[in-house]
Amino acid sequence: MEGIRFINIGFGNTVNVGKIIAIVSPDSAPIRRLIASAREDGRTVDATQGRKTKAVLIMENDRVILSALLPETIRARAEAGSEEPESGKNEDVYD
Repeated sequence: MEGIRFINIGFGNTVNVGKIIAIVSPDSAPIRRLIASAREDGRTVDATQGRKTKAVLIMENDRVILSALLPETIRARAEAGSEEPESGKNEDVYD
C-alpha cells in the first residue's frame, strides 16, 4: 500500500497528490464558470494568498483549489515523487 504524498502548491499550502483529478489553467470560460459555481457552493479553497490564480486543481472530493503556481510547476512536483525506484532494487550498487 502506497503512503499519502503531499506536494506544495505555493505559500506553504499542500495537497494530497492521490486526490487530484486535474490541474488546469483558469483562462477558459468553462473553468471560470466552474470556479464561480464552486465559490457559491463553498467548495473552493483559495491558496493564492491574494495573487493571480494561475492553476486550478480539481479534487476527488469535488473541491476546487486555486493556486498562484503555474499548472506545469504543480504537475512537475506531483510527478517528481512517482519516479522512485521499486523496492528491492538498489541503484547505488556498482559492479
